[in-house]
Amino acid sequence: MRIIRILLLILLALLLLPYLVTPFYRTGHPVSALMAWRSLTGAPMTRHWIDFGAFSPALPRSVIGAEDAHFCKHHGVDWGALREVMNDAEDGEVARGGSTITQQVAKNLFLWNGRSVIRKGLELPLALWIDFVLPKQRILEIYLNTAEMGPSGQFGAETGAQYAFGRSAAALSPREAALLAAILPNPVKRSARNPGPGVRRLSGTYMARGNNVQRCWSENQRY
Repeated sequence: MRIIRILLLILLALLLLPYLVTPFYRTGHPVSALMAWRSLTGAPMTRHWIDFGAFSPALPRSVIGAEDAHFCKHHGVDWGALREVMNDAEDGEVARGGSTITQQVAKNLFLWNGRSVIRKGLELPLALWIDFVLPKQRILEIYLNTAEMGPSGQFGAETGAQYAFGRSAAALSPREAALLAAILPNPVKRSARNPGPGVRRLSGTYMARGNNVQRCWSENQRY
């Protein structure tokens, strides 16, 4: 029984640790769990952090349009999108991505890749907490610096932009920003460097969404 209690205490500490750590992520350059794992195992991993204000303005708009159209309105979880995904699953349709940018930040920083009910159960309350303790702009800044954006260990938009276009994420054109957004969330199978028809089609969609995202962001962002 003593061993069981010790194991339960360890498990509880692991579950609580992300909630204790997250408020400190208002500053600094956090790394994702996958980045840390690749570094520990000797796999290729490159990331160059740049602050939010240094990004090309087209990049955050394109990423919001691609990954989370209601990012500036919801509080970490888009319950409407989540219900649609659940309804699709019940109808036997292929599940679409229902994760918000905040949920992806929760997964990137503290959890693991792959679909599972356990991971999703941990991710949802953590996303609500992240949205509560961090400003929207900071959440997006962390996402843009921790998302996997290349096929061989390129993390963050700066490294992804350098790999795909040979230029900084600060200098991306709207088209290049949309192409980079279009490879999410699978930069191994999708390429901004050599985009196929599907990636080019998606990038055009995300460019068209830019104006609506810009208005929403300017009206609803929280610092």
